[in-house]
Amino acid sequence: MRYTMKKLFKNITLVLLTGGFIASCETTDLDQTVSPNDLSTTQADPNLLLNAVQLAYATNQQTFSDNAAELTRIDYFFGRDYFNQLPGTVLNGAWSRTYSSGGNGVGDGVSVGMLTNLQALEQIDAETDVDYSFHIGVTKTLYAHSLFQLVDFLGEAAFSQAGNPLEFPAPTLDSGEAVYAAAFQLLDEAEALLSGSPASQGATDFFYDEDTSKWVKLINTLRLRSYKNTGNVAAFNAIIAGGNYITDNEDDFQLQYGTSELQPDTRHPDYAADYTPSGANIYQSNWLMELMLENNDPRIRYYFYRQSNGTPGALDVNGDPVDPNEEDLACSLAQVPQHYIDGNFTYCSVDNGYWGRSHGNDEGTPPDSFKRTAVGVYPAGGLFDSSAFDADSGLTEGVGLGKGGGGAGIEPIILASYVDFWRGEMSPLADKATFMRTGLEKSIAKVQSFGALDGSADLSLAPTAADVTAYIDGIVAAYNAADDEGKQNIFAEQYFTTLYGGATESYNYYRKTGYPTTVLPNWELNPGPFPRTLLYPQNEVITNPNLSQKTALTDKVFWDNNPDSPTFPPAN
Repeated sequence: MRYTMKKLFKNITLVLLTGGFIASCETTDLDQTVSPNDLSTTQADPNLLLNAVQLAYATNQQTFSDNAAELTRIDYFFGRDYFNQLPGTVLNGAWSRTYSSGGNGVGDGVSVGMLTNLQALEQIDAETDVDYSFHIGVTKTLYAHSLFQLVDFLGEAAFSQAGNPLEFPAPTLDSGEAVYAAAFQLLDEAEALLSGSPASQGATDFFYDEDTSKWVKLINTLRLRSYKNTGNVAAFNAIIAGGNYITDNEDDFQLQYGTSELQPDTRHPDYAADYTPSGANIYQSNWLMELMLENNDPRIRYYFYRQSNGTPGALDVNGDPVDPNEEDLACSLAQVPQHYIDGNFTYCSVDNGYWGRSHGNDEGTPPDSFKRTAVGVYPAGGLFDSSAFDADSGLTEGVGLGKGGGGAGIEPIILASYVDFWRGEMSPLADKATFMRTGLEKSIAKVQSFGALDGSADLSLAPTAADVTAYIDGIVAAYNAADDEGKQNIFAEQYFTTLYGGATESYNYYRKTGYPTTVLPNWELNPGPFPRTLLYPQNEVITNPNLSQKTALTDKVFWDNNPDSPTFPPAN
């Protein structure tokens, strides 16, 4: 079963967040004649239903982002065989959170899914005098986005027979095209509800503080991401021409975390995983760290916090070799496989203390929790990397409870910088550099603003405005000087770097374009075909006689017109 420590901490955090938000909004009277489990739909509190929808959605975004990031090397992927490491359990929770109920164990976040709560809200709105257009508009927006994403990850999803268990106890799946069309229709309905600036009726909006104008911008931006995937240039450009979409960092669509450790734990899940008394639990991606190191990317000290000044088998921060160490990093003494040698890829160790793992590394966990690189101040609210290495040990004081920003980071979902890269994706090669530049400007400005979260940081080491300008100018110059293949790789590398922390769209981009071709291969020479879609949720397969599980990961989503696996993507 594929269930990494990172995912465990993320899921526990959202379960606790759920309890905290509901507890803060509800007073329970234990002396009731009627069991709360027997409440009719119209007796439910619409504000609590909306809370549950938002939390279910937020948990889904973590699930989609984590899996996309691991497959595209933005995060570390464990396992030498794709099929074995991506079983039908991967999207169990995302499926149940979208449609009906939880029941899949830790991590579902809610006991009732988005569609069920949407239907309840619509019934309440129809049967009461209070206008719940805000609740329904927000819920339809989030439900639509989740439907798009289920299609992107599975190829198909339920819609026409979903949410009607009396007539369709075993719903069949609709085609990806049909579900995309239905999701677009939901966005139209949501916009009609929200454009009139309806009252929030006391609801808690976790994302936009009840600002309906920003929700309408998000709706248009969700249309952009979906037209981007399907290659509908005319519809994409029509939204751009209208201008009413996420264009500035102040409109970024993200979930804000807090610093509470207990009752509930509101910290960023990656912070909760890495800033523990026993050290860090997540391995960072060698590919991304090395790319940023080689580029002298000004975001690297914000993304990653080094606990050691050198990784076994690589060069330390002073340029001196670090001896291999089988106990701390077994692969530092391993024979490098031929396909890594042929491609001149880093098999195990990155220079300058960036201690992570390469794609597919399936080694056990050594005693390196106070040596491996941890998540930084962006987006997890951790520590800014001030190069605070001890002169004798080469180690820092290390991670621990409450350090840095205390976990008050964000879950990036759709940022203005992402949208600039989407515009570049939809443009000819000659125009991509313009959007890459603006995307980098927005990304770096946002990332650098997180330095203030870490009160202990020595920000004298932070890149200056001149450093940032030089970096962006250098990337654009390299792009303009490259051949067509080089241009595609530079654009994709910068896009993937920008997506760190909220990488869902990287999976779509990689399957659409095959870039970047510079990503690390799997440790295994033959890891099986790259997953074009994932397996159906196993819980649904078991309980739904109309659904049979896939036997491979090679089925393509409808907008994926590239050659079949295993020849595509070329880097795999």
